[in-house]
Amino acid sequence: MSQNFSHPLNSLSATEISEAVSILKKSNKNHENSSFSYISLEEPDKKLLKENTNLERFVKIVGVDQKSNGFEAEINLSKKELIKEEKISNKAGPTYTLAEIFKAIELTMGDENYQKALKKRGIKDLSLIQIDPWPGGGFVNKNIKNGNRALKAISFLKDSEKDNAYARPIQGLIAHIDLTENKVVEIEDHGVVKVPEAHARYDKDGQEFLRENPKEIAITQPEGVGFSVEDNLISWEGWQLRASIDPIEGLALHQVSLNNRPIFYRAGLSDMVVPYGSSDPMHWWKAVHDGTEYGFGTMTNSLTLGCDCLGEIHYLDAHKLAFDGSVETIENAICIHEEDFGVQWKHNDSTQMGYNEVRRSRRLVVSSFATIGNYDYGIFWYLYLDGTIQLEIKLTGVVGISAYHEDIHKSGQDFKISPELASPIHQHLFNVRIDWDLDDGDNQLFETNVEPLPINNVNPEGTQFQAISSHLTKESEAQRNIAPEKSRTWKIVNPNKLNKVGSPTSYKILYGNTPTLLSNPDSPPGKRAAFAKHNIWATPFQNEERSGGGRHTVMHSGEGGLEEITAKDRNISECDLVTWLTFGVTHIPRPEDWPVMPVEYCGIHLIPVGFFDQNPTINLPPSCSSISKSNK
Repeated sequence: MSQNFSHPLNSLSATEISEAVSILKKSNKNHENSSFSYISLEEPDKKLLKENTNLERFVKIVGVDQKSNGFEAEINLSKKELIKEEKISNKAGPTYTLAEIFKAIELTMGDENYQKALKKRGIKDLSLIQIDPWPGGGFVNKNIKNGNRALKAISFLKDSEKDNAYARPIQGLIAHIDLTENKVVEIEDHGVVKVPEAHARYDKDGQEFLRENPKEIAITQPEGVGFSVEDNLISWEGWQLRASIDPIEGLALHQVSLNNRPIFYRAGLSDMVVPYGSSDPMHWWKAVHDGTEYGFGTMTNSLTLGCDCLGEIHYLDAHKLAFDGSVETIENAICIHEEDFGVQWKHNDSTQMGYNEVRRSRRLVVSSFATIGNYDYGIFWYLYLDGTIQLEIKLTGVVGISAYHEDIHKSGQDFKISPELASPIHQHLFNVRIDWDLDDGDNQLFETNVEPLPINNVNPEGTQFQAISSHLTKESEAQRNIAPEKSRTWKIVNPNKLNKVGSPTSYKILYGNTPTLLSNPDSPPGKRAAFAKHNIWATPFQNEERSGGGRHTVMHSGEGGLEEITAKDRNISECDLVTWLTFGVTHIPRPEDWPVMPVEYCGIHLIPVGFFDQNPTINLPPSCSSISKSNK
């Protein structure tokens, strides 16, 4: 008999995670020595959830056993039983565990050839060495046996315990670790380059002086916040949604609706890739999948009041499965607050009517941050009063660096960010999966391009242009890229729901300036991150199709990714539609990015088009602030 959980999409509790691990270990004693990657809630099908919210609770535990084989186990928490356990193919394994990261560092530190390479550089004190493990897939070392899990490791030298190690890279030295066989298989040494001397601490105590603090901007809501939160259900100005931390995707949204009209069922980061474009031996092989190789959710930060979020804040905690089977709580994992966002609409009438009307905009912000190695990523969802939804990724942290050498680094590929350091050109490409449910029905995908009309009798001066919309009916037709010169956009349409002017209700997908993958399509990054070849893909919903690069990407060659998913060229003309949206930045490093880069932004907007019959904020009451001050 199913237990009466408050809602099937509530985040997993610490008790549930502990129970799941206990059930797994009782069912298979060998897991006493396993290393766990993550636990995730097996979310119910949306059609089933619409019919019944009193459903049994299922979870999936993913990890690596003592023989370095990946596994996933499905558990019924309601009945407290293991449903099934399956081995994950060694060709495409689960995320690295913290135990594997520690193992790689320990094996590298203890390796005789590694220590000899350090001595050759005059480095004797291992306590000041920082080792950063990187995924071993893609360009796999020749000494790693097929099917084995592996990591690469690069090194940095601190000057003191509190030093920023990234300021002093040990150039040319790469360790290759076979995690399955528990050994270092090669120390790759490209020759001695002087370790940089300059420091680059970024903490306040490491600065020569601190500038005068800007005057405080106080954000107060004396009447209280305009949103309410119950478990992970958020309500604000007609909006309703649920928010959670998925171990792979990080911050995910569920059942997003406005005025009781569904928009999408689920949205989350399906994958991302960071390919490097340099020939530098320390970087050319890098193309990490930060989500599926390490896990955005498992790397989520605890946010700090007044720093990461400012104003009247409501936090949601998250619980995660640690590598040793224990439960860790990420306090303040999700931040929820409101922000004023300037003018919503305005018109100053120039006739004798005398109207001068202006309304203020505001937005609800749901956000989190994750740190993957040297980079920090903020996932920010914004909901606006006019029905717009925005996803913004904030990129910050420390850029990848090398000790500069004129014989190694090339103009246009490697950029000096300090007299001693160079940083390579690279990309950050994100893929967001949106499972649509626009107006509670099957949906269609249209592409709109704006084109000039030919000069003729009805367009004699050549000033006219028109928007042309095309219905995309197959998966192959929906593999498309942005075209700013054509003002290209895409629309999600419900053909069975019409607005007041007789048009079907829809939402527009609007990109900013965004690249696609620059690596050759036949290269390992091109095959493993094929999702980044196009800005948009579309598929009919299948529950197992969750990740643009494949659910398990450690050591993989692209298995399970969007090219494989769409190979049958299925019909999407009117279906339970899923879109996969790729966006990001090509990062050309600059001195201002050092020692910590200012936030860079990328993302998408989802904008109502005929979803409403008129401006949905036309009835906003005037709200000019009575506490604002001026010089008059």
